[in-house]
Amino acid sequence: MTQRPLKIVGGVLLGLTILLYLGYFLIYLRYTAALLQFPFDYDQGEGFELNDSVLFARGEWPYRSNEVYPFYASNYPPLYHLFLAPFVWVFGPAYWYGRLFSFLSTLVAAGAIAFAVHRAARDKPISLVSGLAFLASNYVYHIGPLFRQHISMVMFETLAVVILAPLARADTPAERKRLALALLCLLAAGYTKQLAYATVAVSLLFIIGRGVKRGLIVAVGFAAVAASIFGSINLATGGQWWINIILANINEFIPGQMEGLYRQWFELHAALIVLSILFVVFAFATARRAGDGSNVLYALWFVAAAANGALAGKWGAGESYFMTSIAAMCICAGMMLAEWRRDAVRRGPLYQWGAAILIPYLLISQAGRLVHMPTQGRLFEPLARWLNLPTDSPYYDSQGYTQLGRPPNAIDIEQGYKILSYTRAADGPVMTEEASFSLLAGKEQVGNPTQLLNLAKNSMLDSSAMVKMIDERAFDLIVLKAEFYPRPVLIAIGQNYESVETIIMNGFNYRVLKPKAEGNDAP
Repeated sequence: MTQRPLKIVGGVLLGLTILLYLGYFLIYLRYTAALLQFPFDYDQGEGFELNDSVLFARGEWPYRSNEVYPFYASNYPPLYHLFLAPFVWVFGPAYWYGRLFSFLSTLVAAGAIAFAVHRAARDKPISLVSGLAFLASNYVYHIGPLFRQHISMVMFETLAVVILAPLARADTPAERKRLALALLCLLAAGYTKQLAYATVAVSLLFIIGRGVKRGLIVAVGFAAVAASIFGSINLATGGQWWINIILANINEFIPGQMEGLYRQWFELHAALIVLSILFVVFAFATARRAGDGSNVLYALWFVAAAANGALAGKWGAGESYFMTSIAAMCICAGMMLAEWRRDAVRRGPLYQWGAAILIPYLLISQAGRLVHMPTQGRLFEPLARWLNLPTDSPYYDSQGYTQLGRPPNAIDIEQGYKILSYTRAADGPVMTEEASFSLLAGKEQVGNPTQLLNLAKNSMLDSSAMVKMIDERAFDLIVLKAEFYPRPVLIAIGQNYESVETIIMNGFNYRVLKPKAEGNDAP
């Protein structure tokens, strides 16, 4: 049987598959471009990440008492914000550089995924699709270009695992260099966000498995370095590091939220997950024959990252907790598909035809689960109509309603400046639930609402000083969005402040409040 028709059909189908995933990448680029031009909070947590960067740029710790003005503390490790502090020195408080850094982090992670698959399989089309599949995920699209530290953690995790995977048992200078670089990435991941602990644990277990004596020495040394950094920061902040990084993150667990997010994660990534599960079985079945153990590390990483997604059930958590598992599954699924193509060549033309048709079919069906795109404009409205997607809203997402994903537009920017005009006009301190309106007005950010609420729920916050300032109407202005402050704070606001305008931005209501006039107090 001639190979020419097989090569043509296989090449065309894989080419169409790659074009489809490149289309998702172009949509991702458009979303990123829109966010880079948007000067306000798009996701509520962005402003607090920016404030942390501002504090570091001023040489101040963001880990401090929440009970003393300005009642602000961070609940995230420092590395991401330290990277961005030099940008604060040059450009002042702004969102574009943090979003650009995060976007570039997704590209590095995607590149590492593609490199891992290519290094193992030497299959360029599958390697390319594996990297693009990461960027095509709804979750990565939503969160990737935000001023948030999570995706940088995923980048460091991915780099660490990919660097570590070929680790040999021999203790040579080259392997010691590999170990050092991988451990540095693991340390960076952990000090970008605490959730990296699962990747760190799997990686250290893998290192021990590649040589017990060397592995134990490495694990103990790594733990000592990480603990010394932790202890030093805790000492420098008078114990506030421990309170804000650890204790404040012990949130209420909501089983239904976890179940719903797992269900959504699977429905969106079904083909990649099934392929990854098959790869886990394959990796352990062939572990002895493979020798180098790299397949086992990728398999363990996927299992650990998927299990770690259970923490998405915490109050305040969400889809971002599954992003490490998406990086792992893109590697595992890519390796499985590459192995399938390799095996088909060994088995003959019939198997090759099956692989040439079924592999693109799986990848295209996976792409069909991930549909997310703007639905208005010269390019996207006709495309949306052709795909039979609703065009009555500016954005469509196959996962259903999502607060993220719709590119902000000129109207959103105009509304944001309308809110900002209030904070700029205020002579005294302001209290804004999103930090952009205080930071861009050159004022101190007062409070981190979710941090305050978490501590209050754990009976670890005395909000009396904050309530006293509100009762005294010390703030010239308050801007509320989600009202995530502790209940005593919200009650005090309701008693002492009144709404003067509600402004809609990005589909959310922002309530601008000013002190009540004398004689207009609540009964």
